[in-house]
Amino acid sequence: MLDPARRRPVTLHDVAREAGVAVSTASRALSDPGRVNVRTREHVQAVAKRLGYRPNRLAQALPTGRTGMLAILVPDITNPHNFGLVRGAEAQARAASSTLIIADTQGGPELETAHLDRLASSVDGFLLAASRLSDTELQDLAERLPVVLFNRRVEGLASLATDSADGSRQIVEHLAALGHRSLAYLAGPSGGWSDAERWRALSEHAAASGIGIVRCGPFPPTLDGGPAAADVGLATGATALIAFNDLLAIGVLRRLAERGVPVPAHVSVVGYDDIFGADFCSPTLTTVAGPVDDAGRMLVDVLQAGRTPEPVITLPTHLRIRNSTGPAPAPPGG
Repeated sequence: MLDPARRRPVTLHDVAREAGVAVSTASRALSDPGRVNVRTREHVQAVAKRLGYRPNRLAQALPTGRTGMLAILVPDITNPHNFGLVRGAEAQARAASSTLIIADTQGGPELETAHLDRLASSVDGFLLAASRLSDTELQDLAERLPVVLFNRRVEGLASLATDSADGSRQIVEHLAALGHRSLAYLAGPSGGWSDAERWRALSEHAAASGIGIVRCGPFPPTLDGGPAAADVGLATGATALIAFNDLLAIGVLRRLAERGVPVPAHVSVVGYDDIFGADFCSPTLTTVAGPVDDAGRMLVDVLQAGRTPEPVITLPTHLRIRNSTGPAPAPPGG
C-alpha cells in the first residue's frame, strides 16, 4: 500500500501500480473513459480518488494542446471594481471545468507583457481588462492565443465594454437638471481607452447642453490620487467634479471634507464604476454602474466560444444617484 502521509504528489504511475493496471490503461480510464471497460474504469477511478490523485494539467495538454486554464489580467487587483469581474469570470470558468489564473498588471504595459510572456505556454487564452498594450501588440498576441478584451476596443479582436458614453450622457443630463453650468473632469491614466471614451462623451454632451467643461489631470485612479484631483478641480471654479473612477472620487470626497468644503452644497462629485463602498462613503457617491459580474461571465463565454467574426459587445450602464450631487450653488451675489 502507498503511504498516505508522504508529501510528494500522487502520480499516474502510483495509481496504475495500486490499481494493478498498465499506466496507459490508467490514463485512458481517467482521461478517456469510453476506451476501457466499465469495471476497469470504475476500479481505476476509485483508486485515484482514494489516493487523492490530481491530474497534471500541463502534462495533459501535451497531446491536446489545451491546459484547461485561462488567465485574467486586471490593472489593479485592489480596486473593488475588479472584484465582480474576477468573480464572474471565475464562476463561469469553473462551470466550464477550467481554472482561472489572476494577474495584476498594476496598470503598466511592461508588467502586462511580462505576465503574458510567462503565462502564454500554460493557458488556453487571455481575458485582458483595460489593457495598456498597443493595438499592434494585442493583435500580435491574438494570433498566438485567443484573447478577449474588457473596456478596450481593437480592430479584429473580441471585446466587451461597459457603455461609458451613455453613462457620461446620463451624468451631464443629471447635473444640467440640477442647474450646473461648469464641470471639471478629473482624468485617469494618460492614454487609457476608458479615460478617452469618458472625456469624449462628457465634452460632447456638455457642449450640446451649453455647459462648460474642463479636463484636469491625469491623476492616479486611486484614493491617493484624490487630494491632488480635488485641489485642482476646485481651483477651476467648477460646481461639479466628475472623477475617472470611484476610487478617485472617494479620495476627492475625503480631501474636500479635510478642507471643509461641503458636498454637495458647494460642489457636487460623481464617479464611475459603482464599486463596493460607493454607497457608504460620506456622502454616498453618485456614480455610473454597469453589470460587471455579468461581464466577467461573458468574457469566459466569448473566449471559449471562439466565434468568427469576433463579437464586439456593449453592456448597458445606468446612473445611481446618491447624496454627493445636488443643486448647483447660487453664484456669488446671486
